[in-house]
Amino acid sequence: MSMFLTFLAGSVLVLALFAIGQRVIGFQAQKPEDYAKLTPHMDIQQHLSGPIRCEGVIYGPMGRVTSRFTADMEGRWDGNRGVLAEHFSYDSGTKQDREWRLTLGNGGRVTAEADDLVGKGSGQQEGGALCLSYTIRLPESAGGHALQVTDWMYLIDDKTIVNRSQFRKFGIKVAELVATMRKVDA
Repeated sequence: MSMFLTFLAGSVLVLALFAIGQRVIGFQAQKPEDYAKLTPHMDIQQHLSGPIRCEGVIYGPMGRVTSRFTADMEGRWDGNRGVLAEHFSYDSGTKQDREWRLTLGNGGRVTAEADDLVGKGSGQQEGGALCLSYTIRLPESAGGHALQVTDWMYLIDDKTIVNRSQFRKFGIKVAELVATMRKVDA
């Protein structure tokens, strides 16, 4: 019995160290202030405005591509409030629409709402990056699960943003999204 308890204690320790390590290195360790000096500087009222074309992939928990998508987006702003309408087309033939309602606060703070969010999302725009965290409820056709999401958007140039998102359930990564968002010349 003591050998089993020793094994169990060792396994718990390894899992705890892995979880702590993920918060110290890697995707989850990023902070908005890490990108304060990154140029060009992102201004979401400018860079998430007008027509935007998006292409991306979603990776499953084993790191393999599970879905590919394109999206047509349109951003509109009135003062510190904006709407980003998204129209997704997935390689499965599924279509999905989402409308983000964004509010800019002081010091680069961002609040986000959408019909499929649980509560509100919050984020920070700093230098050439934007971090947004929220809980999203998947459609019933995808299981209806509530997942914690962290979006990182990095401004590449005046027309291009790279978006990397991780989706977690009980702290375990279950999916990742990588996409490019490019402003469309009107």
